[in-house]
Amino acid sequence: MTLVATLVCAHGQALLRDALLDRLRQAAPGSNTARLDGEIAADLFADAGDALRLEFDLRRALGEARIDIIVQPAATRRKRLFLADMDSTMIGQECIDELAACVGLKEKVSDITERAMRGEIDFEPALRERVALLKGVKLAVVEQIIAERITLTPGGGALVATMRANGGYTALVSGGFTVFTGPLAATIGFDEHRSNILLADDGILRGEVAEPILGKQAKLDALIELRSRFGLRPEQTLAIGDGANDLAMIGEAGLGVAFRAKPAVAAAADARLDHADLTALLYAQGYRGEEVVRR
Repeated sequence: MTLVATLVCAHGQALLRDALLDRLRQAAPGSNTARLDGEIAADLFADAGDALRLEFDLRRALGEARIDIIVQPAATRRKRLFLADMDSTMIGQECIDELAACVGLKEKVSDITERAMRGEIDFEPALRERVALLKGVKLAVVEQIIAERITLTPGGGALVATMRANGGYTALVSGGFTVFTGPLAATIGFDEHRSNILLADDGILRGEVAEPILGKQAKLDALIELRSRFGLRPEQTLAIGDGANDLAMIGEAGLGVAFRAKPAVAAAADARLDHADLTALLYAQGYRGEEVVRR
């Protein structure tokens, strides 16, 4: 089986010089390389059956270089379905924490969020506990939060646009809230979004979330449902996330990726992105720089 190890530099850096590629080829005897985007991204192809060993050897050869490695079978690298978490993945913030800032409780809510994302507490009760603290917040603040506090993760729009332009389907699947996923999914360009509904009376939050809560199981179910709808094989699917509630979705995907993730998620995923932006997931599929739909 031919494996491909896609090498992608940290966002804004171009580190894949000829000398480094030579060193990587030496670390994987019999391998060959091909550039995908100048000194930003490249592939290394190797006839090897042990992906973990190949990744280990390449990481050792890279040393401290800020370059991510995604290893997978070359024959099934192109994906047709992409599911993504939103908070701390497609955007740089946790929306519930930003809502909590409106009532002076960001630190308290952030602590619960962090524990839930690490898997130290179950997601569903943690969400109910955090939402209860938001009672009395005006829903009108959401628009202001999106405009002033939310930042899109670099490469996200290009990732979604390029996959859609090549026949892929994209879904934003979040444990957050529809008031955020709706406008943000539209801005990034997703085909659809799924998340939780905050309950409100006359535009004022009740401190409650509609049941059932969209958590780990619902994300997994979404992947399986969409895969079945489009008649796809498991290996044609791609998922990315950062927290414990993404683990089942990441585990079921043909390529499950941890993004700046908690340790348990990074350890369980097929690949992890510690440095590169989200265009790395296009390079991992074999797209070249000139094929990327820039947004």
